[in-house]
Amino acid sequence: MIRVGLIGDYNREVKAHIAIPAALELAAGDLGHQVEFEWIATPSLEQDYERKLAEFHALWTVPASPYASMQGALNGIRFAREHQVPLLGTCGGFQHMIIEFARNELGLSEADHAEENPDASVLLVAPLTCSVSEKTHEFKLAPGSKVAQSYGKEEIAEQYGICNYGLNPEFAPLLEQAGMRVAGVDGNGETRIMELQGHPFFVGALFQPERSAFRQIVHPLIKSYLQAAIQSFI
Repeated sequence: MIRVGLIGDYNREVKAHIAIPAALELAAGDLGHQVEFEWIATPSLEQDYERKLAEFHALWTVPASPYASMQGALNGIRFAREHQVPLLGTCGGFQHMIIEFARNELGLSEADHAEENPDASVLLVAPLTCSVSEKTHEFKLAPGSKVAQSYGKEEIAEQYGICNYGLNPEFAPLLEQAGMRVAGVDGNGETRIMELQGHPFFVGALFQPERSAFRQIVHPLIKSYLQAAIQSFI
């Protein structure tokens, strides 16, 4: 049984929150495994988060931010990064993955999100040049990346959710130098997928692969994510 912790504040009106459990079950079934998931409210991870998260084989930072507790979400991401727990972050989840990395790995303690703190001195996550909300775009994947291996190709099309923020391009080189690799870009060359090198699975995407579940499709990225989780307890 694969145990997945969904880090975020559940809201049944958020499409991604409906799609994620279905996407997990589709991918797990395709792998011949069962999956169980638990929603983990972000405030619950402000304290004693390592003990609370130790029981999970994989974690997912889900869309629909700002979270009730940014610190709780960042603590969960840090746990996955430091303890080699497979982590997938989509939409707002991805945005907070790079904030956590910048703060705790690069020492950029002021790294922040423009939606939550527009006056921050280090706006790592900034408004997109144009809205991509509820749109489908094509992306080019970095050859040899874990993401490209998951898809089995280097050009894909994926759908965004409600999304107006992404990585400030000024910081992409700094993140890459530290091992947070740009794994996918859109048609304008802007970063849309990143992965941490040397980690079993630490992937963030600005789009929402979970939406494939609405079409009963097993998503390759989610399947690879669960495969990494399975490897953690074999």
